[in-house]
Amino acid sequence: MDHLLEKITVIDCASYIAGPAAATIMSDFGARVIKIESPDIGDSYRSLLRLPGLPESNENYPWILTSRNKESLALDLKFKEAHVILHKLIKKADIFITNYPFPIRAKLKINSEDILEENKKLIYASLSPYGEKGHEKDKTGYDATAWWARSGLMHAVRSNSNSEPNSSVPGMGDHPTASALFGAIMMALYKREITGEGSEVSSSLMANGLWSNGIYNQAALCGANFLENTGRGTKGALAEKYKCKDGRWFILVMLNEEREWPLLLRCLKREDVNDDKRFNTREGRAKNSLELMTILDEEFLSKDWGQLKELFEKSGVTFGSISEPYDHINDQQIADNKFFTKFTDKEDLLTVDSPIFMKNEKKRKPQTAPEIGEHTRQILEELNYDKTEIEKLENKKIIRT
Repeated sequence: MDHLLEKITVIDCASYIAGPAAATIMSDFGARVIKIESPDIGDSYRSLLRLPGLPESNENYPWILTSRNKESLALDLKFKEAHVILHKLIKKADIFITNYPFPIRAKLKINSEDILEENKKLIYASLSPYGEKGHEKDKTGYDATAWWARSGLMHAVRSNSNSEPNSSVPGMGDHPTASALFGAIMMALYKREITGEGSEVSSSLMANGLWSNGIYNQAALCGANFLENTGRGTKGALAEKYKCKDGRWFILVMLNEEREWPLLLRCLKREDVNDDKRFNTREGRAKNSLELMTILDEEFLSKDWGQLKELFEKSGVTFGSISEPYDHINDQQIADNKFFTKFTDKEDLLTVDSPIFMKNEKKRKPQTAPEIGEHTRQILEELNYDKTEIEKLENKKIIRT
């Protein structure tokens, strides 16, 4: 067996990112993923590139990322003939993933009770914006609304308490949520190995947003007193963002302050700062954080980021570069860990690998995302449809080849 999940078949009957991206992770480990999309325009996610404000490109990079390795079956589920095809697929499949709104699932007859009736060993994976129950379960939503805004993350990361909330980037909450759904699916596969039975698993953007913002949410549940965010310096001078001479930014996160404070002074050759009684204790540095920031600002603004990065790496100080989009392409750490990987059929193009790895289990080399209906004919032939039947279905616009 070349890949761990190569005997697993996944039906990706979902749209946009969080649900389909769980199938993408499975495909990376060898699973066969059949993407069901409408014959006319395909998955609406194909059009995300036209969203105002996204980077402009001749490549449909959102689709390339989340739809690699998949086979496209262009099938209009509003027709009875389409459901005959779907049910034949379900009988052979292991996993069915959907994130369609619940009213649409009911209309298309793809609720769990409709699907599991055809295959008792199937795993039905459901992804929703706000959860499976309650008065908001039918409400539409995206990661920007359900994961970022509703969870409190959007409120929490403002530069200060009076500034306007920050927008998220596309897919920012979808991909972590996909990892959670992937974990639920793998747990269900494990249960099936033990019991021989299928399962229903679910996750939601809101639940994952609450978990991502778990420390602040737990603080609220414990009745904690939230401090006013007054901007830079609120968290102390040694857990703050700083600007360099060349305009680049970085962040210090010196939680192990007693150990790292001397290291920072040594690498900057500013041991004299510790002679100042305001700064030679942890309590003093916290009390006088704005004054300490002024000293550090002056030091950091006198050096380019490349020079500072070299000093920090040698010192043992905990820091992070605030990366810009093109920084990652030549990042040696990314290259050493193969976090970007080449397509087999387009070797001049890299893609972002999924963030899950298993020792001694290799991932499949990715193939580029499919065109609408690229694999329809092949899949129908596997289901014993002949040329005449396929032509009839296409003429009725039930499928697209």
